[in-house]
Amino acid sequence: MIQFINIDIYMKNIHEKEKKLIDVLKKLQDLNLINSEKIKELQNISTQKNQLEIEKQELEKRSNSLAEENNRLKQKLENLKEINEENKNKEEQISEKIDELNQETDSLMEEIDKWQM
Repeated sequence: MIQFINIDIYMKNIHEKEKKLIDVLKKLQDLNLINSEKIKELQNISTQKNQLEIEKQELEKRSNSLAEENNRLKQKLENLKEINEENKNKEEQISEKIDELNQETDSLMEEIDKWQM
């Protein structure tokens, strides 16, 4: 009889252990599912990060290119302003020369008129 009690206790222990083992296995499977989902999320985040870094580099290149183009256009504008200023100065000099010639012509015309009288 004691033997049967011992066997019965032993069987209960085995059933309890088996049940606990099954529970632990289920929890491990759940953890694996959760971990695999987390891994997928991390991979997605990593992919997005890499894509954003590539886009950032492209935007930086474009920004640098636009800055260089801006500087080149500013320099060209300054050169055009200088040329325009030089042309204005030349126009003023020509106008002054024309005025001088007109005055001289007037003076000569007066002299001619005096001689004709």
